[in-house]
Amino acid sequence: MSPGVIIVLILVGGLGLVCVMLVWLILRRNAHIWLPCYIAEAGKRRRRRSAPRDVTDVIFAFVDHFEPVVKPGQDPARKKDALADWTSRYPDLAARHHDSDGRPPRHTWTFPFETYDPQIIGQLLDLCRNDLGEVEVHIHHDGDTSESFRATMLEGLGNFARHGINTVEGLDGHRFAFVHGDWSLDNSRPDGKYCGVNNELIILRELGCFADVTLPSAPSQTQTRKVNSIYYATDDPDRPKSHDTGVDVEVGREPSGDLMIIQGPLLPDWSSRKLGIVPRVDNAAVTGAYPAGPKRIDAWVRLGIGVVGRPEWVFIKVHCHGANVQDREALLGRQADGMFGHLETAYGSGSYRVHYVTVREMYNIIKAAEAGKTGNPDDYRDLEIPPYDCLRTD
Repeated sequence: MSPGVIIVLILVGGLGLVCVMLVWLILRRNAHIWLPCYIAEAGKRRRRRSAPRDVTDVIFAFVDHFEPVVKPGQDPARKKDALADWTSRYPDLAARHHDSDGRPPRHTWTFPFETYDPQIIGQLLDLCRNDLGEVEVHIHHDGDTSESFRATMLEGLGNFARHGINTVEGLDGHRFAFVHGDWSLDNSRPDGKYCGVNNELIILRELGCFADVTLPSAPSQTQTRKVNSIYYATDDPDRPKSHDTGVDVEVGREPSGDLMIIQGPLLPDWSSRKLGIVPRVDNAAVTGAYPAGPKRIDAWVRLGIGVVGRPEWVFIKVHCHGANVQDREALLGRQADGMFGHLETAYGSGSYRVHYVTVREMYNIIKAAEAGKTGNPDDYRDLEIPPYDCLRTD
């Protein structure tokens, strides 16, 4: 066998090995669920980026799966001094930053119903009353029926209502955004664990939920096929994971389905590669090991997640677990300063404006776009759902 043939065989074998490894990683990380949609929508992303506009508004929301209560079997050090860190450090961080509207960074703490603690809620509301954020709904559950889930939700909403959370004077019932624990919205795990309710979207809508902000959930199997979108999902009460796809929110189109799904960015991060070849998956989680640096932020902006027909309004919803000790530098320390600093420097002037929003405010701005409103998104933070009663100052 000639040396040339040997070299060709080595190259082919090496290429084959790389392909096998790539397929194995895709399957292992469940990227086969969402990657086809991501690839198919490359043209749509290019069209959004190239659409003419005078100003691009970057609307940024931080959703915290905030779980400070130590559960049985958990290491207490994992969540040590979570409340003390947030109440002492976050106001100082926020005071160093402001968006194009003069507002400080705004955090949305989603607090688990199953670990309700009025003292913790009170401390979070002290931060909220200083214009630093809002509290929304988070729940972990398993093996529920429609009836038991509804009962659990009503109990939790009642607990929150005693603080004026998710209630609005003049509006009947509750209004809330929702994060599903263990990512298992609408019974979306193949094994049915950590939910059990196939008509969860319908129940949430009936109880006053205006949007789900759980996604993205990759690399979990609960990740939907539809990615990087704001859309309406229609529940099929006989099947799980009804939000796997849906109808995009669009300027001038009537709302449809049962629940709005507001997704955060999900994309390959080519600036961080395994073995120099396979890109890291960016699932919009801000952690100590993967902070929100300039390259990540710029990639989120380029995705252009938004309402169809309003490409100049870019919606970025990222998430974190703010009670975890190992992530707090990325959320409260030097890395957080860098994150907000880059947002303000790169997207706070010239042909850009940056807006720090809560989830409620993001929803209102989405509804403004859907209704055909234009101009500064800051004008529409309270369009449909005004601030909750706990934030009233009159």
